[in-house]
Amino acid sequence: MGFGDYIEVGKMDELGRNDSPIHRLDARVKILTTVAFIMVVMSFGRYEVSPLMALFIYPFGLLAAGNIPAGYLFKKVAIAAPFAICVGMFNPVLDRTAMGILFGHPISAGWFSFASILVRFSLTVSAGLILIASTGIHRLCEGLQRLGIPRVFAVQLLFLYRYFFVIADEGHRMLRAVEVRSAGTRHLGLATYGTLLGHLLLRSIDRAQRIYRAMVSRGFDGAVRAGLSVRAGAMELPGWINGAYLGGWCLFFLLARYWNFAEAIGNHL
Repeated sequence: MGFGDYIEVGKMDELGRNDSPIHRLDARVKILTTVAFIMVVMSFGRYEVSPLMALFIYPFGLLAAGNIPAGYLFKKVAIAAPFAICVGMFNPVLDRTAMGILFGHPISAGWFSFASILVRFSLTVSAGLILIASTGIHRLCEGLQRLGIPRVFAVQLLFLYRYFFVIADEGHRMLRAVEVRSAGTRHLGLATYGTLLGHLLLRSIDRAQRIYRAMVSRGFDGAVRAGLSVRAGAMELPGWINGAYLGGWCLFFLLARYWNFAEAIGNHL
């Protein structure tokens, strides 16, 4: 992953400033809906794959309603996909119990569990990314606080998001300086990267102290006031629409949890 990939993550917050029916929903409603979706996805058994297919309606529906670029979202999911692959890549080898037949060849249970991990990963990560892209980090943190999350947690989450890009920029400049001084050597060695990480940690601590002192001198009292609120005034949709959004999606999640839409459609065809 290059430096450009890190900086591009900031576009997620830019997308949160767009205007669409999804963006105008109450942030708390979107948070609760996303949490309910993730809980339902994770409640499926390790070998269940086809029942999960119907749940893709949720992220694809929000992408369309929120005018969120699908290609950009898929790219972000693909960046994190290696972690999910590493979790389940050995399942086909360790779990060889036959569970199905494809083109006359038996399929082991390990392949089903591996596919289930990838599908659940895609669903949950895309739901989280869409939540940020349709809400914005400031409204998201304020919505968490309005839901009862401790203020210190919401503020720390906001700072983590904001200063991640500052640290990424610092690391990029350090790496570029080393490459310039290494006469074009492409492979610097683990020792060099370890030293860079150590210096980056020290610089991060020093910068954090300077930023905190500057914030305190300007009256920081532990609360971040960004000029945005969960209720966006005239832009906010009526309360009954927010309630219908939450209730409708939760009803769909429950139906998808206990009724296999993919199997029902397959049998009908």
